[in-house]
Amino acid sequence: MPLLVLKSTRLMWVRLAALVFTCVAFSVASSGGAVVDSIASWSIFCWAFSFAGTLLVVVVELMGLHSCTPVAWVDFPIIFACYALLLCLSASIIFLLYLLKGQTVHSKVQDHWIASTAFSCLATVAYFVEVSLIRAQPDKASGYMVTIPGLLKVCEIFVANLIFVFISDPVSYDSHSALKWCMAVYCICFIISAGIIVRCIAGCTECQPFRNIHSAYTLLAVTMYLSATIIWPIFTFDSRYSESSSRPASCQYYHGLCPWDKLVAVAVLTTLNFLIYLADLAFIARQWWTDYTSQVHW
Repeated sequence: MPLLVLKSTRLMWVRLAALVFTCVAFSVASSGGAVVDSIASWSIFCWAFSFAGTLLVVVVELMGLHSCTPVAWVDFPIIFACYALLLCLSASIIFLLYLLKGQTVHSKVQDHWIASTAFSCLATVAYFVEVSLIRAQPDKASGYMVTIPGLLKVCEIFVANLIFVFISDPVSYDSHSALKWCMAVYCICFIISAGIIVRCIAGCTECQPFRNIHSAYTLLAVTMYLSATIIWPIFTFDSRYSESSSRPASCQYYHGLCPWDKLVAVAVLTTLNFLIYLADLAFIARQWWTDYTSQVHW
């Protein structure tokens, strides 16, 4: 029977702090924040998901259940901490800039929003410290996920998640076949990148076929995202293909982001993910070159 193993380490205290901060953030926002918008609901999901995952990590670590988990536990905490860091960071920005922008609601509701944002920022700091502590301890993580490409893979999936949030509310990719291609790019790259992360959790990253497939996929993803980076702005902001070439005057009356602002957000995030994939490809090319030169010298 598993026993409770109390480990008074800095890493455990940081995880407990993140657990408290995320719990307070989503509890305050959901109980008294009067949140009805889908983007705001995304923020609450970020905090709730981070809380649940952190609770799982803490329970497994305290009870010594590593051998009972169906995954390679050594990489799971850092993968989740990276996602939680990005989720809480995005939730902090959304609640601060999106919900508090030009609001005239009752001050008590605003107080709930401000409190949630403050605890979300604290959770972001806690997860950043957790990732730093894990990377500083070789026995806490190994293999692909402690490398820069591994962390970039987490960022790629996270940015794709944000794109899905903005592109689906309202649906903004069905007006032209070129925009549907962009949506296909986001979905295909997201699914394959998620599959790579799953292989990392399963501990199947050391074989040569994985490296070859990963390298080929990253090159393909760079090409696909480059096309989406060019196509999306043209077919959403060019007056020849779209009626939304300039920001409508009605946007100033919107609660938060209007549909045109979300189109801009998708364009910016598409460019950002292209740059992340490009950086990923550069690290892979550097690794291939290092391996090649070492073989030549040998």
